[in-house]
Amino acid sequence: MATDTADRTLDVREIDGPPFDDIISALGSLEDGERLRLIAPFEPKPLYEVLEARGYAYESQQREGDVWHVLIRRE
Repeated sequence: MATDTADRTLDVREIDGPPFDDIISALGSLEDGERLRLIAPFEPKPLYEVLEARGYAYESQQREGDVWHVLIRRE
């Protein structure tokens, strides 16, 4: 469960268009030890494989309705 606090938050519900580039940019700006909370209107399953390939760990949790919170950190 994604219950830990995050250092930064990116709510992709506020992004017009595909959020992939915004997500990758946010991950690239993380300092060592920082975590990013991604808030999405769907479970971002395609992103999980990309995160794993780039050395990130993640925890996902479905919140109210179809809102998903994904806590991402470097492994």
